[in-house]
Amino acid sequence: MSRRAVFVVNPASANGATAREWPDLAAAARATGLTVEERMTEAPGHAAELAREATMNGADVVVAVGGDGTVHEVVNGLVGPGGAPFGGAALGVVARGTGRDFIRSHAIPSKPREALRVVAEGRIRRVDLGEVATDADPEGTRFANAASAGVTAAIAARANGMSKRLGGTPTFLVAAVQGFRAWRNTAIHVQVDGRPYDLTAACIVLMNGHSLAGGMKAARDARQDDGLLDMVLVGDVGAKDLALNLHRVYGGDLGSHPRIEQIKAAEVRVSGAEPLPIEADGELVGETPAVFRCLPGALALVAGD
Repeated sequence: MSRRAVFVVNPASANGATAREWPDLAAAARATGLTVEERMTEAPGHAAELAREATMNGADVVVAVGGDGTVHEVVNGLVGPGGAPFGGAALGVVARGTGRDFIRSHAIPSKPREALRVVAEGRIRRVDLGEVATDADPEGTRFANAASAGVTAAIAARANGMSKRLGGTPTFLVAAVQGFRAWRNTAIHVQVDGRPYDLTAACIVLMNGHSLAGGMKAARDARQDDGLLDMVLVGDVGAKDLALNLHRVYGGDLGSHPRIEQIKAAEVRVSGAEPLPIEADGELVGETPAVFRCLPGALALVAGD
């Protein structure tokens, strides 16, 4: 029996190429045997609304066609606070953005036609999600790949405002250098499954996937089905330190840096003398104090493995 797939398409993704190429991709999707319905996003947040409607109306798969931001919105349309599903649909992904960090962790092909084959034939499995809640938003936001507080959120804001014609990795690297130069590290308090840490830090990153920011391997050993987030606690480092340690950033060896600590955790609470901006899957979602937690097995995913 063919899967009923609702494609939530961000036509502005891939610098607008998705709008031009979608008719051919839709035809390719039908050629795989999928029952195809399409929904075009029109504004920020629209993908979440479309995904929620699709899963509540009985779709087998809701496919995010766009970048990591589109994946983020679709996930929040499929799964609500605490991991409660809005319906029974699984997530599929046809990556059309520049970062593509989510698909790196799930063996989903980067080529659209190969990704469509996965949507049609791939195995559906349960994977974890993360959730971050703040005082202003106690119901929280789900994240598929990573969330963070501190300089990384400032970097995400910069990258979102930049042209990505050079590609994801160069764009995020430029944003990272600029972001670290403009950032002032601050004193923070962290509770990792109840254990307290007080330090001066640049950021706290909570990873569900392996990489972020276009391929920076922040959590090489992360698993998406272990019921835990991989916390990367980045201490008092700056732009010069970033430049000297790019081999660790892209090589997956951050844990060997003396001011970076990696810990697996189910729940992490972050507060401090000053509010820190928070991003989830590259989207700004508020500021600390905040609690980050893992939602074990909250998402059904059509994966490539």
